[in-house]
Amino acid sequence: MVAGGRNASTFVISITPFDAHEALDEAALRSHLQRLRDSGIGVYLGGSGSGEGYTLRPDEMRRVLEIGVEELGGRVPVRAMGVEPRSARDMIELGRLAREVGVDALQIYSLDQGHGNRPRADELERYFTDVLDAIDLPVALSSHQSVGYYLPPELIGRLVGRYDNVVGVNCTNTDLTYLVRVLDVVAGRADVHVGGPMQALSCLALGGQGYLSSEGNLAPRLCVSVVDAYQRGDLVACHAAYARVMHLFAETRRLGGIAATKAALGMLGLAGGSLRRPRLAIGDAARADVATMLEQLDIAGLEGVD
Repeated sequence: MVAGGRNASTFVISITPFDAHEALDEAALRSHLQRLRDSGIGVYLGGSGSGEGYTLRPDEMRRVLEIGVEELGGRVPVRAMGVEPRSARDMIELGRLAREVGVDALQIYSLDQGHGNRPRADELERYFTDVLDAIDLPVALSSHQSVGYYLPPELIGRLVGRYDNVVGVNCTNTDLTYLVRVLDVVAGRADVHVGGPMQALSCLALGGQGYLSSEGNLAPRLCVSVVDAYQRGDLVACHAAYARVMHLFAETRRLGGIAATKAALGMLGLAGGSLRRPRLAIGDAARADVATMLEQLDIAGLEGVD
């Protein structure tokens, strides 16, 4: 158990495999999710980054969530992520879909008003109030740098206190002092995870529950091992696993992000599928570097890939 008395955990923002014609590849998605399930990692589906969520039509988002529930439900946490909404209505629609399909929880992204606009404090609180009043499944609040601002910690504290179905807060922020403030206002009433592995150990040490990552698509067992080793007090193993995760994060980010991850999955003979435009496959030079990365980090050995 970590400080605060809540179990530590880690989640992956799952990729969405597409076939050579950029259609949703349901068979590849099932295979990928089965591998994630067997690792014990929690899964977010349809995310705007790793999941290429902005390219998904509503019917495709439904299928991604349905397949996720079929393959993961009752075995590992399965949550809907979706994309940054323009209005409360957008988020509520995803919430209703998530409820119908039967995922365990829904991430509520911060409001993205577009064109560089940022909501005022009262507009932001109204947005979350409107969404939370309309959604009756468990939710995780998201404070993510992608929208150009961070949720005021005081607002997070009020929402956690006002709505019993707020079970988590996902915090993606390069400022470690912000994480400290979020943990203080949450005060153990909900799980706090950081976005990306950069602050994973800091989050655990400060009493949070763990981290979300894209790296879990390629190395889910490795990502889980960081938290498992931390929980059993084996800091040598924890630090060694974390160093590998961070090298994986740095290299895939340098070589093309999720495009590099899908290329790496293909090299290992795993179900990653193709990208959907506007994303394009990485070039030959980057592919060579991806192959080197896989060998140096022994991803196949760590993950039990034949």
